This record gives sequence, structure tokens and C-alpha cells, in this order.
Amino acid sequence: MEQSQRAPGPLLSGQQFKADPYPTYAQLRAEAPVYCRTSADGAARMWFITRYEDVVAALRDHKRFVKDVRNTLTPEEQARIPAPPPLYQLLTHHMLNADGATHARLRALVNKAFAARRVERLEPRLRAIANELIDKVQPHGRMEIIHDFSLPFSITVIAELLGVPSRDHHRYRAWSRALVAPSADPSRNERKTARLRSIMEDFTTYLRRLCTERQRNPQDDLITSLLEADEAGDRLSEEELFSMVLLLTVVGHETSVYLIGNSVLTLLQHPDVQTHLRNCPEEIPAAIEELIRYDGPVERATMRFAAEDVELHGYTIRRGDAVSLVLASAHRDPAAFPDPDRLDLARDGNRHLGFGHGVHYCVGAPLARLEACVALELLLRRLPGLQLATPVTQLRWHTNPILRGARAVWVQWEERT
Repeated sequence: MEQSQRAPGPLLSGQQFKADPYPTYAQLRAEAPVYCRTSADGAARMWFITRYEDVVAALRDHKRFVKDVRNTLTPEEQARIPAPPPLYQLLTHHMLNADGATHARLRALVNKAFAARRVERLEPRLRAIANELIDKVQPHGRMEIIHDFSLPFSITVIAELLGVPSRDHHRYRAWSRALVAPSADPSRNERKTARLRSIMEDFTTYLRRLCTERQRNPQDDLITSLLEADEAGDRLSEEELFSMVLLLTVVGHETSVYLIGNSVLTLLQHPDVQTHLRNCPEEIPAAIEELIRYDGPVERATMRFAAEDVELHGYTIRRGDAVSLVLASAHRDPAAFPDPDRLDLARDGNRHLGFGHGVHYCVGAPLARLEACVALELLLRRLPGLQLATPVTQLRWHTNPILRGARAVWVQWEERT
């Protein structure tokens, strides 16, 4: 059965949609749980999967739904594809875009650098960073939560974890800003390609110098751990290491920025829950799980591609078609979460997918959880009467299809005398 490619469908982008995508996703779950969008020239198809059960099944099925589009091609088709430019290879040669044995190898090496004991040791430093940021704004009674707190908090954490000196932290934000957008594909535009090449040359030159220094003088940081990572005599190549650091720089802090931002925004719209957590901070770790489900930062999983024809709910997803797994919709599916549009800290068995599921489960999940817990605890404790300084209707939203987050959230609190 084929879905009409030209039939008008729901709006899945833009400010109005991003401000509240959940009614649209509810409509898709009910009427078109496997929904197809076709490019203007008819050459490419993207499928949106919106029901929880189907999203979980696809996340688990790493054989039929792959991350590397080349794994959807026959050997003959692959032979006709030109090699990607070195810049594009550097941007994408990491485990998030790998399948099968390649993914397993990269993950085994990186897992050694993300030992649980390393994350646990970070908590005192995370608290110090958060307190320093709050100290700067507390006397003013007002701040913009993204740029004044969650962004500098997250970038400082990931930069320090990597081992980047504090004087260079601003460069990581510049790299992330340039590379996180989908338009960062270097094949898209000549001017963008030139700018991206300049940024990446700066990045690789800096990183190569930092790695050389760590080889001479190892430190207790992630760069050193990645350089020393060894699995049965296997190590990361320079390209793989650079791609992994870039992945951590972009993904590792962008998602944490908006996990904190979205969580604060949700609590500001639920003052009773905010008051409860201020009085019972020991419940914040459990609350983080419900906040991720309710309005997490990752709206859609990174793209998958059908490695073979897949039949689902009467539709045929063809080999090579792009597949978008809509986590935000799955999290509001009443078949998986009773009364899903209600924020419920006592929700039993919260099986959210905010950190993925299956072989691609996020290796940085423990760090993201710790960052969010520390941030919420200190913000609630140190900023009494925390509330929105502008109406929710005035918020502007990022239009990145994967990310869900407001561009700016102004807040205010009671100034202490």
C-alpha cells in the first residue's frame, strides 16, 4: 500500500509547530502513524514513525534501520558512489553514524573513556561551576536561562572533561554553533563550504596540538583517555578520535543545554511541582526522568535509513528511504504512558527514550543526568520565587528538526536583601 505523496499533510516545522508540536503528533499517531513526506522532485522519501511501540521496535532493529546510508546500498551501488570529501568524513566518522561491527568497535573503545567513576568524580566540580554562574546573576534578580546559565554551564563541563583549557572554551561554542545545524552539510553551498572548511581546519589544528601535548604529558581528562583507549590492541585512528571529540563537543553539550532549559521552563509552568522539588531535592533525580519524557530536548532521533523494504501498518518503507523516529510523539503516546500530557513525578515505570534505546543508547546519559540534577537543585535552592519574566507565548523556538528548545527563556526571582 502506498501513501499519496502529494496529499496535504500536517505542518511539521516552523515557529507555530515548534511552540507546541504535541497536538500534531497526536493526530499522526491516530491517523497516520507511519507518515511519508516526499521531496519536491519525488526522488527522496522520509517516513515519520510516531507510536511508542513502533519507535522502540525501530530503535532495537539495527539490522533493518541503519545509521549509515551506504549500508542500504548493494556492492554495485556502493561502487558508483564517489568517496566523500575529507571534511565531510571528519564530520561524520563517529559511532553515532556507524553500524554493525564498526559501531561495536568504536563504542567499545569510547566506553573505556566514559567509565562511571569518572562521571561520579565530576559532581563537586559541576556544583562549583553552577554556583559560580549563579553568583554572577543572583544580585540582579533576572537572567536569560540559556545564555546566562545552561549554555556556559554545559560547555564548561564538556570542555573541562575533554581537557580543554578555560581560555579556549569560547572556541567550542563557536564550533558547535557552526556544526550543529543540518545545513552544515559541506555539499550544500560553496560559501558555507568555505566557512565550514576554515572552522574545521582551525578545529583540527587545535585538536592535533592538544593531542600531541597529551601524548607527552598525559592528564586525567577525556582526550588522554581516548588517546589511550585500547581494545585487544586496537586504537582510535586520528580521524576517529577527532570525529568523536567533535561529536562530544556538538551533541554532548547541545542536548544538555536544552535538557536544563526545557526542564526549567516546564517547572516554571508547573509551580506546584517546582515548590515540591525545592522542598524535596532528593526527588530531583527521579523528576529528571519525567521531565525528559514530558518535554525533552531530543524531539526526533538522528536519522535512520531502511536497509531493506519494511512493511509497517500497511505501508512499504522502501530500501534507502529515510526514517525519522519521533521521540517526542512516542513520549506522549497514551498506549505507553497513561495521561501522557500530564507532568507526573510519581509516574510508575517511566520508559522514556530520551537517551535512545538499543545499541545506540547514549554513552553520555549518566553525565547528562548529573548535569541536570545539579543545575535544578542549585537553581531552585538559590533562586527563590523563580518564575518566567515573559509570557510563554513570546518564546521563540529553534527550528532544528532534531532539537526541541526555546532560543531564550527570561526568568526572574525574589532578590534577597
